[in-house]
Amino acid sequence: MTFDPSTLKFNEVGLIPAIAQDATSGEVLMMAWMNAESVARTLASGEVTYWSRSRQSFWLKGATSGHTQQLVEFSIDCDRDCLLIKVNQRGAACHTGRRTCFYTSVRHGQEVETMQPMPQEAPPSA
Repeated sequence: MTFDPSTLKFNEVGLIPAIAQDATSGEVLMMAWMNAESVARTLASGEVTYWSRSRQSFWLKGATSGHTQQLVEFSIDCDRDCLLIKVNQRGAACHTGRRTCFYTSVRHGQEVETMQPMPQEAPPSA
């Protein structure tokens, strides 16, 4: 069956949540938003592109940081209102420099940081 992006259930502002997961380890890396065009760009290029709500623009993951996400698998949940994007992650997925955005746990009512930022690496040369 051919994928028809119009069957996705975008919210009232035309966005759908996308969960990025490491294709090898299964680690959940981040959650971001996509619109119909960022879905199309991701599927066409194999490089994950999100929609930045704060900048109101497309966000090619890693374009400035070098921390890219190469698409491995693109999945749709049963309600067609959420995406699971399995990726090969290069460098940190989180803007804080950590491998994942999910680095804060709640343990016994207290917030605990479970990882430190990754060492800085030079972005790839063009």
